[in-house]
Amino acid sequence: MTSLQRLYPLAAFLAGFVWDALTIGQRVKVTDFWRLGTFLLGAALLVLWLAHRQAREVSAPAAGDGWRRRFAELRWQAPYLLLQFFFGGIFSALFILYFKSSGHLGTWLMATFLGVLLVTNEFAGKYFGQRFTLIWALFALNAILLFNFALPHAIGSLNPLWFYVSTAAGVILTHSLWRTSPGRPGRIFPAWLLAGALVLAWNLDMIAPVPLVKQDLAVGHTFLKEGDRYALQVESAAPWQFWRDQSATVHLLDGEKLYGVSAVFAPFGVTAALQHRWEVRDPGGWREVYRRQFQSTGGRERGFRGYSWVLNPQPGDWRFIIETQDGRTIAALPVRVERGAPLPEDTLLREF
Repeated sequence: MTSLQRLYPLAAFLAGFVWDALTIGQRVKVTDFWRLGTFLLGAALLVLWLAHRQAREVSAPAAGDGWRRRFAELRWQAPYLLLQFFFGGIFSALFILYFKSSGHLGTWLMATFLGVLLVTNEFAGKYFGQRFTLIWALFALNAILLFNFALPHAIGSLNPLWFYVSTAAGVILTHSLWRTSPGRPGRIFPAWLLAGALVLAWNLDMIAPVPLVKQDLAVGHTFLKEGDRYALQVESAAPWQFWRDQSATVHLLDGEKLYGVSAVFAPFGVTAALQHRWEVRDPGGWREVYRRQFQSTGGRERGFRGYSWVLNPQPGDWRFIIETQDGRTIAALPVRVERGAPLPEDTLLREF
C-alpha cells in the first residue's frame, strides 16, 4: 500500500499534464489565462493563510493510527496539497505553452527547466510546511512567467518593455504578499534572484517570444500566392525520416530563387513586428545574407503568414529564421543547398 501511495504524485502529474496538453492545444485562449489567474489567486490566499497559521504557532497533530488522528493529519496537510495543486496546474500549462512557443535550443532549454520544475513540484509538497522560502520562490516564478505570457496578450503588443514590466509585477506581487503575511516567514531574496535570472535569460534569447506559437516553416522552389492561398513546392523527406515535413536538402539550378514561408500563430488582437532572416555558413561562421520585415496581426488559426526569398543562393549550409524585429527567435530551419534539379516524384506542394 505504501509503495502505491508513492506513485500518487506521479499519477496526478501525468493525468494533469495530459489534460492540459489536450485542452490548451496550439491556440492561446483568454480562458486559459482566467483559469491560471484563478490558480495564482488561490495560491496567494493559501500562502497568506499558512503564514497566519504559522504565526499563531499552531503545531501539527501527533501521528497516530486512529481515524480521528488520521483525519486531523489530513486536515493539517490539505492546504499544502492544495497549494501543490495550484502550483502544479500553473507549471503544467506554462510548460506546454512555452514549449509550443520554443523554436531553438535556448528556448527549449528554458521549457525543459519548466518541465523539471513541474515534476519537482509533485514531490516537493511535503517540504512546503518546513521551508517557506521555497513557497515564495515558486510563487514568484509562477507569477512572473504567467504575467510574461498574459500581459502582452492583454495589451496586444510584443514590445520588449512588457517583459520587464510583467517580470517586475510578478516579483513585486510576491514581495508584497511576503510583507503583509503575519510574521513574514521565510526569505524573499531568492524570489528576486529568480527575477534577475529570468531577465538574464531573456537577454540571452532563452525565453520564447510568447504568446507567439510557430505553426509552420518551410523552404522550397516555386511559391504561389493566389488571393488568400499560399503554396510552396518543397522536396519531400525520405520515408524513414517520419519526423520531417520536408527534406533537409534543397536542389536548385543556377539563377533559381530559394523561397521561405512561415506561419506563426498570435492570439486575436495581438500585433507583432516580425522578420525573416537568411544566413549562410562561411568559413568564419554564419553570415547574414538577407532580412525582410513585416507586420502580423493575430487571430488566424493556421497562423499569420509571411514569405521571402534569396536569389541564386550559393551551395552550402543555410538557415531560414523567423523572429521578432527586436531579435527574439521564434523558429529556425536549417537547410542544405545543392546544385541540381529534384525529381518530380520527390516534390510536393504544401499549403499554408
